[in-house]
Amino acid sequence: MSLEIRGLRGLKKIATALAFSLTMGLAAITLSANQVLSAPAQTTQTQHRSIKVNGLDIFYREAGPKGAPTVLLLHGFPTSSQMFRKLIPALAENYHVVAPDYPGFGNSSMPAVNAFDYSFDNLANVIEGFTQKIGLKKYSLYVMDYGAPVGFRLAAKYPDRVQSLIVQNGNAYEEGLRDFWKPFRAYWKDRNAQTAKPLEGFLNIDVTKWQYTHGTRNPDAISPDTWTVDQYFLDRPGNKEIQLQLFHSYGTNPPLYPEWQAYFRKHQPPTLIVWGKNDKIFPAEGAHPYKRDLKNVELHLLDTGHFALEEDGETIARLISRFLGNNLS
Repeated sequence: MSLEIRGLRGLKKIATALAFSLTMGLAAITLSANQVLSAPAQTTQTQHRSIKVNGLDIFYREAGPKGAPTVLLLHGFPTSSQMFRKLIPALAENYHVVAPDYPGFGNSSMPAVNAFDYSFDNLANVIEGFTQKIGLKKYSLYVMDYGAPVGFRLAAKYPDRVQSLIVQNGNAYEEGLRDFWKPFRAYWKDRNAQTAKPLEGFLNIDVTKWQYTHGTRNPDAISPDTWTVDQYFLDRPGNKEIQLQLFHSYGTNPPLYPEWQAYFRKHQPPTLIVWGKNDKIFPAEGAHPYKRDLKNVELHLLDTGHFALEEDGETIARLISRFLGNNLS
């Protein structure tokens, strides 16, 4: 009988030890799983912030580790940093990603045209001040549409700060300004109510939607939230005057193309071009000339439209990750 009791006690001890080991093992697995799940969330989750620059509230999206190489994303017309809402977390595990809204766009301040100089020179000044305020010393520039004349002004002025370029439907060559730009050229040449009238049509919801859907493989895959959000900001009282002012200021960009091209030739920033080839605003003819001036350049023409990130965002994110990995190491 005593042998049986001792045997039972031994079995209980073994069972207790096994239960303890199993509990500790499960706790370790749970801890490890939580670490795996929380680490990417901490680095890739987008933060929505605002900072004062030259008296203006500049809204920006930010994600990724501060010690990693920075990618500065500069948006186009008529959108804001929201165009990068999917790209930011896709890059943020390995890069510090920052995307500001220009004055008059998105969630940044929108002073009236008589209270702020809505010119591309001044937008570049604001973004320069923004980079200084948040402590960006070096960065790769992603430029799209309006982002090109803003970003290339910064690059030409501070070439040592720019580690690489990512160009997505952003123009720096005369070949890229085709028939679409004829009414704009008339407005640049003689600004009046008559030449402004055709350009006002670019501020309505149908054209905003067209910019997102034209040239895409599958328009039904493009979320209507894109043009709806952009149109909300365009329709704010006073914003039409802001956009017409910037339409006129865009005429200051083509005269700077030789200066930007000289920057490309002299400083040779590694450049990735990801271009929606069906874009009527900035057609593919504007993508090829970069190869004349840049030696380390990679060109990808994508079968989509103006806002290429909407349809080919995953492809672009993969190309950027590979490109930066090859050129920033």
